[in-house]
Amino acid sequence: MYARRVIANPVLIVLAIARPALAQESRLIDVPGLGSLSFVSSVHSDSANRAFHRGLLLLHVFHYEEAAGAFRDAQRLEPGFALAYWGEAMTHNHAVWNQQDRGAGRDALARLAPDPASREKLAPTPREKAWLRTAELLYGDGEKAHRDTLYARAMQKLADDYPDDEARLFHALALLGLNQGVRDSTTYMKAAALAGDVMARNPRHPGASHYYIHAVDEPEHAALGLNAAELLAGAAPDAGHAQHMTSHIFVALGMWNDVAAANERAVGVAAAAARRSGGRVNRCGHYNHWLTYGYLQQGRVREATSLVEACRDQAVAVAASARPTDTDPDASPLASFFAMRTRLIIDTQAWAGDVARWPIAPGSAPAPRITWAFTSGLAAAQTNEAGRLAAAITEFQTARRDLDAAWARNPDADPGNAEFRKRLDVLELELRALAEAADHRDDQAVQLLRRAAATEDAMAYAFGPPFVDKPAWELLGEVLLRLGRPVDARAAFTTAIQRNPGRTAGLLGLARAETGLGNRQAAAAHWSRLQSIWHSADPDFAPAIEARSVRTGS
Repeated sequence: MYARRVIANPVLIVLAIARPALAQESRLIDVPGLGSLSFVSSVHSDSANRAFHRGLLLLHVFHYEEAAGAFRDAQRLEPGFALAYWGEAMTHNHAVWNQQDRGAGRDALARLAPDPASREKLAPTPREKAWLRTAELLYGDGEKAHRDTLYARAMQKLADDYPDDEARLFHALALLGLNQGVRDSTTYMKAAALAGDVMARNPRHPGASHYYIHAVDEPEHAALGLNAAELLAGAAPDAGHAQHMTSHIFVALGMWNDVAAANERAVGVAAAAARRSGGRVNRCGHYNHWLTYGYLQQGRVREATSLVEACRDQAVAVAASARPTDTDPDASPLASFFAMRTRLIIDTQAWAGDVARWPIAPGSAPAPRITWAFTSGLAAAQTNEAGRLAAAITEFQTARRDLDAAWARNPDADPGNAEFRKRLDVLELELRALAEAADHRDDQAVQLLRRAAATEDAMAYAFGPPFVDKPAWELLGEVLLRLGRPVDARAAFTTAIQRNPGRTAGLLGLARAETGLGNRQAAAAHWSRLQSIWHSADPDFAPAIEARSVRTGS
């Protein structure tokens, strides 16, 4: 899942929020495998409350379908349980991802009663009536941005009136979803303060550590989230998303061992759950994509290739399901496969290797075609195939026009399309620059790459594997090195690793630039760091061999 935010006016210290006395003092309720919470309802049925509490914790770790099932269990066990219908409605609002199914949310509420007034009468306490009213605003009339704003204000009032942990956390989540996928740092720090307050009181509440991580998971603030990552992993061992979520902090800090370990756990938890339910084990998707990236940064190419091969086999075995407007690589196995394949080719630079030659077509959906065309063009530039590069640029532009047309037909299909369009601007500039370089128009190539880098700089920060498949500053540095301009290359790579800390392609370029400049001490520091990252790399991993040979002088 791509998710984005602007880093603007960074707040380096989490804002202090005065903590009023809790509206309710209640014992912590433990749900094995998912953590603990304290949330008192007016329902006296223990079994209905257990299902409701399970649903709440699943909701907090974004296991939305399972959460909806738990809330429906609570409704079945206690048909008049108003908050169970509120809970099911909330599973259709994915605030951090800027996704909302208003129709499904309204349907869930309507099963309690047909209209807001009737529903409110069924909530037995003023507090539960207030919770229902927040959902009525969220799924009410008007544009999503307007409804999100009304909802956030209502959650703030509810948290002020009933300052318990759940109110604070849902207020924090409302803040994280307030700006339609592009969030300012000040708002995020307010969310961090709310989540951190609950986390201090109940370290085993997965929602507290989860939302705290979402608030700080970019390079400027990520170190603040290390404790939250540890708490989240321990609190919710049965939630795959919770295990994966810790890696948001680790990617932002370039902690590749931890990235791999976190996503290994996530893949394992998800696979075990699929086997228990008799479902298909997903060999593609979000966790596998991030795990592939972690392995590639470590130089564990064989393991990364095995993951991509498994996803390929699943993608080929099932029909492509990506819709014309889908831009999320998790939208279908085929789209996921092409995203993982791209990472493997770019991060190993195996431009003419077996993976690059796999005869698998990207299908008709524009986004996988865009990914395929960009990777094909990048590979063609490295193997000096000018005709193939030109064909890739043509296909990229065609697929982009098809995506624009699909968005024009359904403008609400992807609320993140503004950032996706900026990404496409960067990728197209990169391909055009490589075409100029292929024709030995070096100045024009560098100029286009600087435009690409400036465009990427103006984009919202994107956590995880690079949203721009080949980061523009990184590509600019590599071109400048080939042109014999190590000083300019060093500057480009320095900026690249500021945007993607610890990314090995940027570190490798910086090490090569410093070596070329004769800066032995600076070069040695970069080579040493790369050797540390590649401590478990495949024996034949060429960059690791290069790092060892430079360090030893052999």
